[in-house]
Amino acid sequence: MKRGKWQPYRRQGGTQRQGWHRGNRHRSTQEQQWYGQDEASEGRHGHHSASSSSTSSSYSSSTSSSSTANSAAPELPGFYFDPEKNRYFRLLPGHNNCNPLTREQLQEKEREKQRTRMLAEDEKLRKKAPRAGLNTSLLLQKRHLGLLPDNSYCRLVHEVKVSGMRRHKLEIQSTDNSSPNTDNFRVIVGDSACERVFTVNDVSHGGCKYGIMNFSGTSQGSLSAEMCDNVYFTNRKVNSICWASVNYPDSHVLLCLVGAADTPGCVSLLPASLFSNSSPDQPGMLCSFKIPTAWSCAWCFNPQFDKTFSSGLSRRVILKDAETGRTQTYNVSSDVLAQHFARRVPVLFNGCRSGGIFSIDLRQRVRRSQTWKTSRFQQESAITSVRVLQDENYLLAADMMGQIKLWDVRVTKPVQQYKGHNNEHAYLPVHVSEPEGLVLAVGQDCYTRIWSLRDGHLLRTIPSPHPAANDTIPSIVFSSKLGGCRGLPGLLMAVKHDLYYFPYNTDYQEEGEQQGILL
Repeated sequence: MKRGKWQPYRRQGGTQRQGWHRGNRHRSTQEQQWYGQDEASEGRHGHHSASSSSTSSSYSSSTSSSSTANSAAPELPGFYFDPEKNRYFRLLPGHNNCNPLTREQLQEKEREKQRTRMLAEDEKLRKKAPRAGLNTSLLLQKRHLGLLPDNSYCRLVHEVKVSGMRRHKLEIQSTDNSSPNTDNFRVIVGDSACERVFTVNDVSHGGCKYGIMNFSGTSQGSLSAEMCDNVYFTNRKVNSICWASVNYPDSHVLLCLVGAADTPGCVSLLPASLFSNSSPDQPGMLCSFKIPTAWSCAWCFNPQFDKTFSSGLSRRVILKDAETGRTQTYNVSSDVLAQHFARRVPVLFNGCRSGGIFSIDLRQRVRRSQTWKTSRFQQESAITSVRVLQDENYLLAADMMGQIKLWDVRVTKPVQQYKGHNNEHAYLPVHVSEPEGLVLAVGQDCYTRIWSLRDGHLLRTIPSPHPAANDTIPSIVFSSKLGGCRGLPGLLMAVKHDLYYFPYNTDYQEEGEQQGILL
């Protein structure tokens, strides 16, 4: 195919026509109408100006940005038009050493450009409001005039604060400062008070290590993170984690470990004091239950069954008393990938690979002639996370099609949907912070999205500090009191071997910066 340059076409009268042609081949009238709008904005300036996207918009629109950018030139099958170099390049269906230009690489390049633009937007002091006309001064005026109830005021203030959060890197302190953390974070899970975070890191030689980080807020307003003394290694994969209250609130950690080689899978109940040599408490109960191929686990906080935990397996649900070892098994038709207990009543909600969600009432005795499923509803794909709200009539569920829905358990119908989440096949959790009225989730595209729990409005989209990849999906913890009762509100993000903090306070200064100012 003969290659030529795209040049402006001029009429014989000397006037320039808005359009492009290649050689002597003119556009048809239909093509002029189709491309007329883009040519008016791009052809006059001679370069492509990228449309600015709001940081709170969904990343799904970025996949169509490349086609919009190239709309000034006709699309040719098997070729890609580069507006910067003003020429066509041949596309190959797969990877090739002689000509490695493929559509997948172009899409990855476009995604990286989008991430870089959004990182630059996030560094700005003044960010776009999460809703039109929403700012702190306007909220204060409405509150003083009595036009805004207190609960609505608090919810909207949280939305404004979330939209203004900026990224700060946290240095993890350790007793062994000679060996800094170089292992990538896989998952972090905070306890109920957000004073401690259980961490799982991938190890370069295979397997993983796990431990506990302690967080505390200083009097100057900074947040510090310290790794506990003892870190444990295993050659098995950690499938699921939750905090357990055996002796006191969050006294233990419940782990689902997948079998590897000759080592069978199990569910382990580890005391949190085991990870610190300086802890005055006794290690407490240390149990390991032979439960192979466990996909999920959950701990029951209801006083009637306060020593009971559940495990979701392939086509089975197991309920076990951690003290007595009493076990009850329920056979189901699909793998159980997600579980969560209600607190007020001892009811366990389960999400399956088939997309089904069902509940089990622990007070109900199982009889062959009666069904034990108290509630059943269905989503379109495999369920990756279920969360019961404080009002236990509502359940939040996410699936592998990127759909996050709020269900009314009483009528088994979705009442709200949170759009923009990106997931195709990953096992990704969804987080809910009800005091702040927020829903948070990290997508497979490595973007962290924050929605309003009340109306599903997308408030913020936070790009990953590192290029997106399947093995670098961030893990997050959000709380209004990071570090305990005197803690600071904000978001923790663990990605690769780095830990980042997004505080509410826009004047936040790291601990080292504060010491320099005091000196």
